[in-house]
Amino acid sequence: VQLVESGGGLVQAGGSLTLSCVSSGNIYSINTMRWYRQPPGKQRELVATITSGGAVHYEDFVKGRFTISRDNAKNTVYLQMNSLKFEDTAIYYCSADIQVSRNYKYDYWGQGAQITVSS
Repeated sequence: VQLVESGGGLVQAGGSLTLSCVSSGNIYSINTMRWYRQPPGKQRELVATITSGGAVHYEDFVKGRFTISRDNAKNTVYLQMNSLKFEDTAIYYCSADIQVSRNYKYDYWGQGAQITVSS
């Protein structure tokens, strides 16, 4: 199983970007999908989650600005980021709880996508 992120880059403060994360490989089903980020010099932190049923959760620092969504047919999770701030600069990682068979599931991670917000 592989998770591949795309959509990172450089953006001015106040701008928008959308990250995508596609899962591929031996996938039976995908449960909760998540976005994390790791700002420079800081620990990795949760940003948002979305369950297989579409229930979402956001950390306070992105509420009202970021939107997590998923396309189950494409095994893809998205993170729409609006009103970006300098402090949103980080490496963004997707992760997913993936069932590889009826009885086995594992937590997989993408390689990370750099988001840099210029002030």
